[in-house]
Amino acid sequence: MEIRNIAIIAHVDHGKTTLTDAILRQTGAAEAGVSMDSNKLEQERGITIYAKNASVVYPSTGSGRVSTKINIVDTPGHADFGSEVERVLRSIDSVLLVVDAQEGPMPQTRFVLKKSLELGLKPIVVINKIDKPAADPARAETQVFELFLELGANDEQADFPIVYAIGKLGIAKLKLTDESSDLKPLLDTILEKVPVASNRPADVAALAQPFNLAYDNFLGRMAVVRVYEGTLKTGSTVYVQHPGREARTAKITKMFTFEGLKRVEATEVTPGDIALVAGISDIEIGETISSAPNAELLPAIAVDEPTITLNFLVNNSPFGGREGKYVTSRQLRDRLEKELEINVGLRVDFTSGDTYKVSGRGELHIAILLENMRREGYEMQVSQPQVIFREENGVKTEPFEEVIVDTPNEYQGAVIEKLGQRGFVMSNLVPHEGTVRLTFEGPTRGLLGYRNQFVIDTKGEGIMSSRVIGFRHFEGTIQKRVTGSMSSMTTGKALGYSLWNLQERGTLYIPAGTEVYEGMVIGNTSKGDEMAVNPTKNKNLTNVRSSSSDDALLLTPPVVLTIERGLEIMNEDEYLEITPLSVRLRKMYLTETERAKAKRQS
Repeated sequence: MEIRNIAIIAHVDHGKTTLTDAILRQTGAAEAGVSMDSNKLEQERGITIYAKNASVVYPSTGSGRVSTKINIVDTPGHADFGSEVERVLRSIDSVLLVVDAQEGPMPQTRFVLKKSLELGLKPIVVINKIDKPAADPARAETQVFELFLELGANDEQADFPIVYAIGKLGIAKLKLTDESSDLKPLLDTILEKVPVASNRPADVAALAQPFNLAYDNFLGRMAVVRVYEGTLKTGSTVYVQHPGREARTAKITKMFTFEGLKRVEATEVTPGDIALVAGISDIEIGETISSAPNAELLPAIAVDEPTITLNFLVNNSPFGGREGKYVTSRQLRDRLEKELEINVGLRVDFTSGDTYKVSGRGELHIAILLENMRREGYEMQVSQPQVIFREENGVKTEPFEEVIVDTPNEYQGAVIEKLGQRGFVMSNLVPHEGTVRLTFEGPTRGLLGYRNQFVIDTKGEGIMSSRVIGFRHFEGTIQKRVTGSMSSMTTGKALGYSLWNLQERGTLYIPAGTEVYEGMVIGNTSKGDEMAVNPTKNKNLTNVRSSSSDDALLLTPPVVLTIERGLEIMNEDEYLEITPLSVRLRKMYLTETERAKAKRQS
C-alpha cells in the first residue's frame, strides 16, 4: 500500500480541523460527530491545542487503483503553539495550506507557510469557507500568491494547486463553477501532488526520527516518529543518537500505527509510515533512531524558545486548600515534571525552593496548562507574566510581535492610539468595505494585558492576531496599565449594598454574596489609584424612611475573572490564585501594613 504524509496548516479558526473531520468521515475512518479535537478544552474553545495524527485509506474500493494510506497531522493554528507546527513540518512531505476566503492570509498563515517553503515543501492551497457572505476567493487567492512571492517561494512552489472548499459541508472544487458534493477533488489532488513516502528501501537499517511526544501512565514517555527507511520492529534494540552526544541503546517495547483516529498495535512499521513508539524513556524531539550503531544522523529539529516567564507556587491564601486535591509543593513539582515529558515548548526551573519558574510561548500556552491543572484538582498561585530578555553582543533584546487587527473603521483610532502607547508602530493599513486591516510591529511586553482592552475599544467587533517575529533591541519604558486595584480590607461575605457604592469607583470582579478575604482584589479603580475597601459593609438601619433610600440596588454585572483575563490584568505585586472551582486575584502581601513595609524595603 502506498503511503502519503501531509499536514494541515493554517491560521487559527480558518477551518483545518473541520476539513480534517470531513475527510475522516467521507473515507469511513471516523463516524459522524467524532472530531480530531477530542480534548475538552479544545472543544470548549473551538481551537486546536495539540497536534494530532490520523490516517485514511483512499480509495479503499473500486477504480482499479492501488489503495493509498494518507497520514494526516492536524496542527494548532494559534501562535503560542507554533513550535508544534514547525516540528510536524519536518516529518511530512506536503501541506494543505488552508486560508479563509474572507479573511485571507493572517499572521500564522505567514509563519507556517514560511517554514514550509524553507523546508522545500510544495503546498496545496485550500481556499476554505467560500460560502461565507463576505467571502472573496479571488482576492484571497491573489493575497496567497503575493505571500508566496514575498516569502521567497521558488518557481515550482509558487505554481501551487488550488482547491476551493466548504469544510463544514465536506465539499471541494477545483473550479468555483464546478458542481461537487464531496471532497473527492481534494483527495485526488493529494494523490496527484504529494510524493509517495513508502518508496524508500525496507531491507536496510531502520532510520526514524521523533517529531512529537506522548505520555502513557503504563508505558511512560512515547515518541511519535516518522520512519524514513528500513523497518522498525517491536522487541528490537535500537540506537538513539543526538548531535554532540554518545549513542545510547534502548529496546522498543510497543508500537502503534494510526487507523482513522485509533491507535492500532503493530509489530513492525515500514518506510514512510508514522507510528507511536514506546520503550525509549529519555527520547527527545529530533533525535535519530536507528537499528545500526553508525547510522548517519538526520537533521536536528529545533524547538522555539519561550518568550514569557512567571512563578508557580503553593496556594497560601486564607482560602487555600478548600477545593483542591493536590495542594503541596511536592505535588505541584511532580505535575510540572510530568508536563515536561510532552510539552516541549515549556521550561521549568526547580532551583528556587518551593517557587517554580515556568517559561512558555505566550499567555495562552500558560493558561492552557493552568486550566488543565485546575481540572485535575490542583491549587496554585502564579505571579504576573514577564517577558524574557536576552543579551546579544552586549545589547539587551526582547521578543517582538507582528499584530494584525481587523476592525470596523470607527474603532481604528482607539486601536492605533493604544498600541502606539505600548510601543507598537503601524506598518500597513488596508481599508475594505467598512472595515480596515491594521498591521503593527512592537514588543511582546506591550501586548501583555492588552487583549481585554482591545475587546472594549472595538465593542467586541475587532479581531486581533499576533505572532512572534524574533528578538530586537529593548524598546525602553512603555505605558501599559492605567487602572489601580481595589482590594478588600476585611474578611467576610461581599454585600450588595457595599458593591453598589464601590461600582462607581471602577469595575468589579465579584458578584454580591462572594466570600472575600483581606488582601483579595475585588475590582479595579478607574483613576489608577490603589484602594483598600470594605465590601462586607451593610446599610445602617434607622427609623427614618424615604422613597429614594429604599429603592432596589442596581448592580452592574461584574467582569468575571478567568485564568487568561487574570494573567492580563494582574499587577506586579499580585498573585492569581487558581483552584478547581475559583479564580481569584490577590495581593502578594495581604495586609496594608505588610504592603507598606514591602514598599519601603523596595
